[in-house]
Amino acid sequence: MALRPTRAAFFDVDNTLVRGSTLYFLGRGMYQRGYFTKADISRFVVANLRFRMTGMEKQEVIERFQKAATDFVGGHQVSDILKLGEEIYDEYVSPKLWQRTCEIARDHLAKGESVWLVTAAPQDMAEIIANRLGFTGAVGSKVIIKDGIYTGELDGKLLHGTEKAVAIRTLAEVNGYDLNECYSYSDSHNDLPLLTAVGNPSAINPDAILRIKALAEGWP
Repeated sequence: MALRPTRAAFFDVDNTLVRGSTLYFLGRGMYQRGYFTKADISRFVVANLRFRMTGMEKQEVIERFQKAATDFVGGHQVSDILKLGEEIYDEYVSPKLWQRTCEIARDHLAKGESVWLVTAAPQDMAEIIANRLGFTGAVGSKVIIKDGIYTGELDGKLLHGTEKAVAIRTLAEVNGYDLNECYSYSDSHNDLPLLTAVGNPSAINPDAILRIKALAEGWP
């Protein structure tokens, strides 16, 4: 019987694994297929930009983004969005992958270590990306489902900031990972809780604040 991995690598997605916003790609694909109007996607883009440019302490901006993100899929069949997600991966996500980040992830897998995506993007979209790349799995923000339809309400909290650290601690407890031996990767200072929750953090395409922190701490 194969031994379970005791180490894992946790990757942020947007601008760490993929150039751009996964949720934006999903919204673009939905707009092109007539799911909603230009005004709808414009509201989302504004909320997404504010979210990306804001520190993790500004809860009202996080909540505004959260509502824009969940309103996106609200009222739509889960099966339709999953099918759409596969198409979005092929059209927008795959061409935008950072190949060097993918190589780092594959190196972890080759060593017998687990690789997880940890993202504020929708759980279903994160799982599609993880599956297509052959990773262990993904955790993302979840939307409540009722009778096979997304309600538009978040199931739990947006997976952002400290919530990412909570998520990987849960994964470690369930899977027997030693976080002191684990790795994490992100581009954003908003992910400092994710980065500092493990023994081996790394900055990929870091923003200005994370670059300063990484240099000060001697992180790769």
